[in-house]
Amino acid sequence: MEITVISAQGLKKTSSGPFSHRLRPFITITAYPPNPHNSNEKCQMYRTRVDDQGGENPTWGDKFHVPIDTAFFQNRYSCIYVHLYTKRPITGQVQLGWCQVPVTDIGFLSEGSLKYLSYRILARDGTRTPGVVNLAIRLTSFQQVAVLPDSRASAECKTVIGIPVTMFSHTSICQ
Repeated sequence: MEITVISAQGLKKTSSGPFSHRLRPFITITAYPPNPHNSNEKCQMYRTRVDDQGGENPTWGDKFHVPIDTAFFQNRYSCIYVHLYTKRPITGQVQLGWCQVPVTDIGFLSEGSLKYLSYRILARDGTRTPGVVNLAIRLTSFQQVAVLPDSRASAECKTVIGIPVTMFSHTSICQ
């Protein structure tokens, strides 16, 4: 699967005042469950470049080839996790928010077709923020494999910020 992180809009700084920092956002992407053909069965994380110029409305256009197989589409808990961070000079990265793209939103696209998706960014505690992230997903060739039981999936990928994956219902924009 090819995932293009296009842009984000409406991001807000995490602090204000004389010591506030300008936004230098970047995004990480992780697929759950991890690809069963990966030798260490850990989640592979992909990271965009830092956008030093975009501020509250960054653009990236970064493409990532995320290896998936048919089992990804057969598991109703499969999803792509998107985490938004800002890079700070002294404290390093600070999380601004997150969202998840459930397999049902990706659907069964024909190979090579492109789907554009936009998601509301949630704060660390799960509350809604005014920010939105825009993605494009294209299916590329993938392998046919048997469905693995959920117990074989990596435990480190089952939650996002301590909130179980099963707590959320999704529409085109995360609730």
